[in-house]
Amino acid sequence: MSLLQVQNLVVEFPTRRGTLRALDDISFEIAPGEILGVVGESGAGKSLTGASIIGLLEPPGRIASGRIVLEGERIDNLPFERMRHIRGRKIGAIFQDPLTSLNPLYTIGRQLVETIQAHLPVTNEEARRRAIGLLEDTGIPAAGQRIDHYPHQFSGGMRQRVVIALALAAEPKLIVADEPTTALDVSIQAQIIQLLKRVCKDRGAAVMLITHDMGVIAETCDRVAVMYAGRIAEIGPVHEVINTPAHPYTPGLMAAIPDITIDRERLNQIEGAMPRLNAIPTGCAYNPRCPRAFDRCTRERPDLLHAGATRAACWLHDANAEAPA
Repeated sequence: MSLLQVQNLVVEFPTRRGTLRALDDISFEIAPGEILGVVGESGAGKSLTGASIIGLLEPPGRIASGRIVLEGERIDNLPFERMRHIRGRKIGAIFQDPLTSLNPLYTIGRQLVETIQAHLPVTNEEARRRAIGLLEDTGIPAAGQRIDHYPHQFSGGMRQRVVIALALAAEPKLIVADEPTTALDVSIQAQIIQLLKRVCKDRGAAVMLITHDMGVIAETCDRVAVMYAGRIAEIGPVHEVINTPAHPYTPGLMAAIPDITIDRERLNQIEGAMPRLNAIPTGCAYNPRCPRAFDRCTRERPDLLHAGATRAACWLHDANAEAPA
């Protein structure tokens, strides 16, 4: 049974020059306790997918069609107040910059206690006890003293731990983590990743981890969805996607990861750039950059096709077609 189902999600932005389609027919599921990685270049639509699920799409962006279902309840068309309750109680959010999630004028204890009491019927003492427990669980030393400190008194890595504690405060079933390690140095990144994995295991929460870093995906996730130009290019078990990628875009992403065992002056890169929303090519959006593109790729847009253990939006895996010359 899936915890979250995203079905044929389309997000559009009306402009004076017409409507731009930023997410185009996105579908995936996340099971309880699973970590799904969502990866791609900047502009692929990763954060927009997360914002749609959390209910924080920036106007004039809107969900034009499709459904988002959490624990059997459709949540994409709910009134603001109802969605706000679900956002804290059933969905926790972790963002890239912890300072955007924390109020600099309040102690972290006050912020945690208010969040807990907004969603759970507990006394002040019980809420404070829970808050200290959350800080301990997320690896903050001397949590009993630090709970009365302000955000500016914490380092970047410790602030991100506080944000994770906030996201867990109401014991949500799903955590949407948008680039939670990007602003941190490598050793702190590893600690935050381990923390997210432990949270999943101990609490049975599902995590949607949005990142541009394939290394983080490989270390953390059970499955991965590779996004390109507002669509899913490939989705499947992380081990399969990394070791036997089925979409030509995926190996390009992985080749861009620096390898410390190889001495090279330049990193690998995919030629060209992600298309703008008002200039997405006909056919497969990746075809102008694809080393394996053939005639059909420029005319018809592929849906996700079965490709071994994964699914890929690539005509190379059309079982009914002849192989390209």
